[in-house]
Amino acid sequence: MKSVKFSQIPQKSILILMLIISFMVVLFSCTRQAKDKPVISDESETSSAVDTLEVGVRFIEITTPKGNFKVWTKRVGDNPAIKVLTLHGGPGLTHEYYEIVEEYFAAENIEFYYYDQLGSYFSDQPDDSSLWVTERFVEEVEQVRKALNLTSDNFYLYGHSWGGILAIEYALKYQENLKGLIISNMVPSIPDYNTYAEEVLSKQLDPDVLKEIREIEDAKDYDNPRYMELLIPHHYEKHILRIPAAEWPDAINRTFDHLNPNVYVLMQGPSEFRASGRLEKWDRKADLSKIKVPTLTIGGKHDSMDPEQMKWMAGELQNGRYLYCPNGSHWSMYDDSETYFEGLVKFINDVNDGNF
Repeated sequence: MKSVKFSQIPQKSILILMLIISFMVVLFSCTRQAKDKPVISDESETSSAVDTLEVGVRFIEITTPKGNFKVWTKRVGDNPAIKVLTLHGGPGLTHEYYEIVEEYFAAENIEFYYYDQLGSYFSDQPDDSSLWVTERFVEEVEQVRKALNLTSDNFYLYGHSWGGILAIEYALKYQENLKGLIISNMVPSIPDYNTYAEEVLSKQLDPDVLKEIREIEDAKDYDNPRYMELLIPHHYEKHILRIPAAEWPDAINRTFDHLNPNVYVLMQGPSEFRASGRLEKWDRKADLSKIKVPTLTIGGKHDSMDPEQMKWMAGELQNGRYLYCPNGSHWSMYDDSETYFEGLVKFINDVNDGNF
């Protein structure tokens, strides 16, 4: 496992990668070399996705109200009955933190797809803020599904953090295309998330630490190095990823390095303790009962989001199951890996075998 010193981690990258939807996303147990951003070949100028650069990589052309763009995907494994599409967090992060999934899914013959959403590092990054709305992202996922030929006979949608929001929204519109749904470390209400952060998480901080954090936020001085000096040990290492920051693996650091702040800040906002962007009022609690596809919700005891609400969410769904990670944080896939992947793999196999 490759680690870096805290001083080597870019301040802006960590800063913007805040609580919820941003973090997303996950520590790595296999050593990997940092990747260069791929260059799209001339062949990929057609509307059909084409293999390029490495085995399994495909650029898929999507249509938006602002023109056509290309998004990056990569297939791992081969199983006609089980095909899992991953939705990363952020918005504006990358698929890279999902690399930990590969070792667990490979052992179970689960085919899955890495996928960078539009605006993320490996895909096109148009400079048009009108594109960064949930409804358009949902239509993007649907276009990716069609291009990859994922159907209700094999299609599992797996979203973490912001990816969980996107997965919920997709299911509410297109659940007839799904075989199974996974909502990892995401609650169904941003207002409730803000309440939990204010009434529970902030009160766990030392009062002097909280006071200084509030002063920085009130001044909107988010680039102040002191901000992360306070947040890393007092919040991130307790609720986001329960591993010392100096030991974060290469996959996490690459995800940070490749964050698109233009997308993230617009939708999530810059504050650690309150979502204030376009997602601020997002709430789907009243609509959960409309989702009938088999669904797994996942929460961690130490999560930056209320694990009890994730448990409640499973009960509101028509066919829900809850996976609790007693040692997990927002990135439970890394700090409670065995519990997380044992439950996730069991869910997929149960649905596939008709035992759910």
